[in-house]
Amino acid sequence: MSQEDSKTAAPSATPEAEWGMTPEILSQIESGFTVEDTSVELGVPLAGKVTYPSIRVRLPLATLNRHGLITGATGTGKTRTLQLLAEGLASHSVPVLLTDVKGDLTGMAEPGTASEKLQARLETIGQEFSPSGFNLELLHLAGTESKNPGSVPVRAAVSDFGPLLMAKVLGLNETQEQALQLIYTWADERGLALIDLKDLREVIYYLTNDGKPELAKIGGVSTATAGVILRSVSVLDSQGGDQFFGIPSFDTADLLRLGRDGRAVISNLNIACIDTQPALVSAFMMWLLADLFDSLPEVGDTGTPKLVVFLDEAHILFEHASKAFVDQVIRTVKLIRSKGVGIVFVTQEPSDIPDSVAAQLGARIMHAQRAYTPAQAKTLEQTVQTLPAKGLDLAQALTNLGTGEALVTVLSAKGVPTPATPTRLFAPVSVMGEASEDTLASLGTDSPLLARYQQAVDPYSAFEAISEGKLTPAEEVSDAPKPKAQSDSEAQRKRDRELEESILGDSIPPSPYSDASTRSQPQRSSKPKGRNEADSGSELTEVFGSMLNSAMRSFGTQLGRELSRTVFGTRRRRRR
Repeated sequence: MSQEDSKTAAPSATPEAEWGMTPEILSQIESGFTVEDTSVELGVPLAGKVTYPSIRVRLPLATLNRHGLITGATGTGKTRTLQLLAEGLASHSVPVLLTDVKGDLTGMAEPGTASEKLQARLETIGQEFSPSGFNLELLHLAGTESKNPGSVPVRAAVSDFGPLLMAKVLGLNETQEQALQLIYTWADERGLALIDLKDLREVIYYLTNDGKPELAKIGGVSTATAGVILRSVSVLDSQGGDQFFGIPSFDTADLLRLGRDGRAVISNLNIACIDTQPALVSAFMMWLLADLFDSLPEVGDTGTPKLVVFLDEAHILFEHASKAFVDQVIRTVKLIRSKGVGIVFVTQEPSDIPDSVAAQLGARIMHAQRAYTPAQAKTLEQTVQTLPAKGLDLAQALTNLGTGEALVTVLSAKGVPTPATPTRLFAPVSVMGEASEDTLASLGTDSPLLARYQQAVDPYSAFEAISEGKLTPAEEVSDAPKPKAQSDSEAQRKRDRELEESILGDSIPPSPYSDASTRSQPQRSSKPKGRNEADSGSELTEVFGSMLNSAMRSFGTQLGRELSRTVFGTRRRRRR
């Protein structure tokens, strides 16, 4: 350790390096974290009370599509690590989606302040603290409570989810899940759009009564099984599912945006409802990843990812999940990296993540792990065995790390794991907590998405078709012309755009990352001075309401007629 580093570690005394840190190991750490490409600086090496500010622990952006894991007991600083990473990514123009469980990440919109305590910490790590706020977009699941008036409601159609994710939301067993797959198959073949829960309910009623002979041809669903599914739908309806399932469905392209300052937009999805609706939250996140996989082009390994998604409370994904659902998570993690999307799981213990998923995670930032019980001691031992130690006593380090300190190992630009390094992490430069009410209000006013998604639309769909007796006769289904695939796709997209624009006019802003080469770019309508974006969107919806409801009848029918599904069972959506 150099004399300068000793002074930085303690002005009045020179503490001893702990956990087996030697000059040779320190040299290996410095070499392992030397990065020539663009990277996010995480902090500096640590050995007990000794820090080494001349050496930086870095995460190369080029390897972030290999995914990552942030772990640690409550109060060890996981949320602030998530914030630090999100700031670094946004500063390098990499869009971020983060799930906000407590609502204490909204402060990223405001510059932070260096308190006396923080200043003392900064001196030990040599961090130049430059306060800054970031481009923040507030999102929440429609139907769940949001205390921020500027937050954008996020919806998805029942058809979008597909039977596998819907079975997860409804808490169905394997037999009931298979029955739901038959129901979806029948609706797909009949060209029926399942937009909201009343559509799904009406289809189930029909197939267990008048349409029972038709369903029998493809397998049949017992009355008892249908009753269980219907009861689950009713429970979901009462918990806000009637508002979450609907259109306009959220376009995942809206996550890939840059702000006017060239830095990326950080999309903050509030999931405070995760305690009461864990299945809905986990299924939505899988739908979102599946939709990204389907819509983004293949890019392989690039210098920077297109998007990084942080999944807080990640263990919720796997609770009470069927094998089919877990298999879907594994496939998603394996395949989506080729689309330039990185996933970072955030949870308390590494064992919260199935081994088959953990094996795909290249970066690991592990905060203090406790070993108060035999089970915890065993978990600690297993965790340490998976880390590249290079001679350090990682078990001792992992149990004695302080708040804002972590063991860090990442993949180098060459794909080689770096030594697991005790690290004192840098401090976020934005506010570590909730933003002020004025800032939250301004976020809604400035949002280009609020007018697009604020008002739900109820189009002509399966409920209307069945209740009005306008189903295509069964004998005509097999003879009906199938949608033409690639050859007519461009013409179809053009018709879709013309239909949607004739319905919505210029009242709904276009997705900033839609394909400009395949659609016109309607201008945002002007609004009277003194009106905020939310008021403008609401009033415009009233003006176009009657025209919307009638014109969307054909749009909903067309949606069902041309529905196809991805490898994950979700609906393959046409992009604007």
